[in-house]
Amino acid sequence: MNEPIGEPGRSPASDTAEKAQAIAAARNTFARDNPVSAGHHERARRSMPGGNTRSILFHRPFPLVIAQGTGSRFQDVDGHAYVNFLGEYTAGLFGHSHPVIRAAVERALAVGLNLSTQTENEALFAEAVCDRFPSIDLVRFTNSGTEANLMALATATAITGRKTVLAFDGGYHGGLLNFASGHAPTNAPYHVVLGVYNDVEGTADLLKRHGHDCAAILVEPMLGAGGCVPAERAFLDLLRAEASRCGALLIFDEVMTSRLSGGGAQEMLGISADLTTLGKYIGGGMSFGAFGGRRDLMERFDPARDGAFAHAGTFNNNILTMSAGHAALTQIYTRQAASDLSASGDRFRANLNRIAVENQAPLQFTGLGSLGTIHFSRAPIRSAGDVRAADQQLKELFFFHMLRKGIYLAPRGMYALSLEIADAGRDAFAEALADFIGEQRALLM
Repeated sequence: MNEPIGEPGRSPASDTAEKAQAIAAARNTFARDNPVSAGHHERARRSMPGGNTRSILFHRPFPLVIAQGTGSRFQDVDGHAYVNFLGEYTAGLFGHSHPVIRAAVERALAVGLNLSTQTENEALFAEAVCDRFPSIDLVRFTNSGTEANLMALATATAITGRKTVLAFDGGYHGGLLNFASGHAPTNAPYHVVLGVYNDVEGTADLLKRHGHDCAAILVEPMLGAGGCVPAERAFLDLLRAEASRCGALLIFDEVMTSRLSGGGAQEMLGISADLTTLGKYIGGGMSFGAFGGRRDLMERFDPARDGAFAHAGTFNNNILTMSAGHAALTQIYTRQAASDLSASGDRFRANLNRIAVENQAPLQFTGLGSLGTIHFSRAPIRSAGDVRAADQQLKELFFFHMLRKGIYLAPRGMYALSLEIADAGRDAFAEALADFIGEQRALLM
């Protein structure tokens, strides 16, 4: 029988207890150093459950409250400065104060808000989206990626007349389509069958059993919230082939992955979905979502047609998003800019993994391009189960360590590079990682 890896005389139970003590100490230090944020949190709790209206932002003992941000940096209400490596969970691609975005918003404000009909920016923005993503012949805007995915599923069920949706454990498609840990109790009431991400054989078996009633296959080309786990080519090829075989619509959720190349993950991989959902950064920092795809599918929303599908939303075409989004996609995040950021992001992640290997640390960063997540495991990370099997206590310790070093990332260990993060910021991240390995070597090994 193999002995547990670690220092002689240390049992898994004592190892867990030592990590828990280290986490408690880190939380206490955080609370001591951030009394103003603590006060804001207590006040917020009096009017909002848990003190916020966006669950992902909460962490123990309380979240930071930010006072202002410029470029890639922000400052909290206690006066601490950070380089923002979280990037608003991929929506903050342009940093906090990009002059092109500011100018676009100012132009929109000068035109006027709530004009009650269409403006020219709506069509200009739609043209830019369709030109950018080859699988999108026609597009419709929403207010978030959540809405976009709900509308894509509604389209699939209405067109196919079927009810079953195949999604994947660890997938996140918005607040009402959350499969981070199986089926969330607040999910929209679709009949969802969950497969294992990157499991070709198991997924093929599920589609043999459920394909006759499968309206849609909903998948991220890389699990985003689920740990930045890239889809393997054989897995995506299977989904494309099986969707065509059984008559289901293949929906690629590219809310996060559309940033990975000039034409998103689909262009990078050479695979076309029937419908694609977008969100996050494409709105230039404003509320944004979109769904689009094949012309024959999207034309069902043409209100001039008999029996057209309805799609409403007061703020779908709000002038701030239409203006900022068009500027962002055409003036800042061009095809070349997307290619450059992804290439530099791959180099950044490779450097972090090099540091781990050279220091013999049992950790790795997975991801693609400008997106990545740390996992405290040497085992291959191919699915949500692999992510959950990694050491989660060390991830929390890493989060607090990086805060002390002036690096802000997600508590779950995810980063999303913005265009504003300079080489000095990336070097600081790498140095902080090396420091963490040195300081916590006893708990790591």
